[in-house]
Amino acid sequence: MGHPFCIKFTCFFIYICSVDNEFAHCSVCLQIENEYEPESKSFGPAGQAYVKWAANMAVGLDTGVPWVMCKEYDAPDPVVFGLWWPNYRRPVEDLAFAVTRFIQKGGSFVNYYMYHGGTNFGRTAGGPFITTSYDYDAPIDEYGLIRQPKHDHLKELHKAIRLCEKALFTAYPNVIALGNYEQAHVFSSKSGGCAAFLSNYNMRSDARVTFNNMHYDLPRWSISILPDCQNVVYNTAKVGIKASQVQMLPTNVKLDSWETFNEDAYSVEDESPMTVKGLLEQLNITRDTSDYLWYTTSVQISSAESFLHRGKLPTLSVQSAGHGMHVFINGQLSGSAFGTRQNRRFTFTENINLHPGTNKISILSIAVGLPNIGLHFETWDTGVLGPVVLHGLDEGQRDLTWQKWSYKVGLKGEANSLGSPNSILSIDWIQGSLAAQKQHPLTWYKAFFDAPQGDDPLALDMGSMGKGQVWINGQSIGRYWTTSANGNCSECSYVGSFRQTKCQFGCGNPTQQWYHVPRSWLKSTQNLLVAFEETWGDASKISLVKRLVIKN
Repeated sequence: MGHPFCIKFTCFFIYICSVDNEFAHCSVCLQIENEYEPESKSFGPAGQAYVKWAANMAVGLDTGVPWVMCKEYDAPDPVVFGLWWPNYRRPVEDLAFAVTRFIQKGGSFVNYYMYHGGTNFGRTAGGPFITTSYDYDAPIDEYGLIRQPKHDHLKELHKAIRLCEKALFTAYPNVIALGNYEQAHVFSSKSGGCAAFLSNYNMRSDARVTFNNMHYDLPRWSISILPDCQNVVYNTAKVGIKASQVQMLPTNVKLDSWETFNEDAYSVEDESPMTVKGLLEQLNITRDTSDYLWYTTSVQISSAESFLHRGKLPTLSVQSAGHGMHVFINGQLSGSAFGTRQNRRFTFTENINLHPGTNKISILSIAVGLPNIGLHFETWDTGVLGPVVLHGLDEGQRDLTWQKWSYKVGLKGEANSLGSPNSILSIDWIQGSLAAQKQHPLTWYKAFFDAPQGDDPLALDMGSMGKGQVWINGQSIGRYWTTSANGNCSECSYVGSFRQTKCQFGCGNPTQQWYHVPRSWLKSTQNLLVAFEETWGDASKISLVKRLVIKN
């Protein structure tokens, strides 16, 4: 008997296949491991032994359906090798071309990544530096709405391939050259009839070819499907569906009774439960219970220091293994710095204000997601590991790396569950107009709102904020960060081999502005919104919007 969860999981998908017409002929598979093959090579025989163990363990569950390993080219029998077709910002003409080319060469197992977009709620976004949205430009977006023309063009492709079903199952392809860049892949047998795929690999020019004494026009970089070896029912480059227009529209929902609570960066050291000499790796301390870890130390400054009289400020240099930091000097924000997805490590270098006597240096180190691909995650350091050096003193420079540092995991607001309706009531929220209040970094905001009428998908517009996290009724919507997207947003063409650097968009705009709010998380009235802002933002401009597809 198989594992109870696997049995229920399998039965659920068999039920979906039986009741939904679009999936009436679907098959069910289960997956074990994910894209391990590139990493297993680094482990040699031990990596291959693990693959065999995982395969045997999965098959031994006796689920009654096939198992697949993603990108495991030598998956042990009877486990099936699976290949995912990336969807992200890929023109549908090229996506359809890639899938059809795979089928015409005898391929029989296609997966889309993703077919239905999703959302990395909470702190589940990995990477690091992956957005909360996992929409992936999928045929069905993260809100559950159909994205055209990708959805229907792929749907028509699937219909065309199904028309070739008998020929594909009863014959191997016979490849016939039709020109320098043109080919025919013909599946023909006495019992299965005939199906043909006519391809044009030329990236510049359309072509007219002759096949079975008939003429066919093939657009550049395209494949035509002929289920009877005569009539074209589909061409990958000919898209007959107009692109859907998506709008984020106001719901006119009012966010009422704003209140704020400010974290106190100056008193962090007094609340720190641990003090040691030197700098410690962040995740070893936080155990991922929070994105945040405070590093705090003190610096003594003599009243005779020259910079106090010349006006030239000293410079603080802090090296971090990732992923970001906010530096506070005597409780005041002095500056921030962040790594990137390409280079997590970075250095904070800023002039800082110090006064005679004792000065507190408090560094709020920030993790922006756990690593999600690669080897030996246990060696991937995060946090302030130094050196930490103060420049511009009369002594030259002072290395603070091996001073005594105090550590505190997380924020006071997190410890008091401010994102939850059941938060500790002893917190002193400040009431009143946000416009009348001076903005501070590390500020918690809360307000209440009623759910809008209707069933349109909803999102929070966080475009007025900086970086932080947001909750509704205690459910974490996720991290938000209105940093600008960089890249090459030049003209996008579907022809040629696909690369992730092709067809980029949104350069100069926030990487994400709208954050999915499931309606199932809402009550009819008195919904609690809580946002934690790390730097600066205008919470009064946060709004609830609805997502609509405008039909052409």
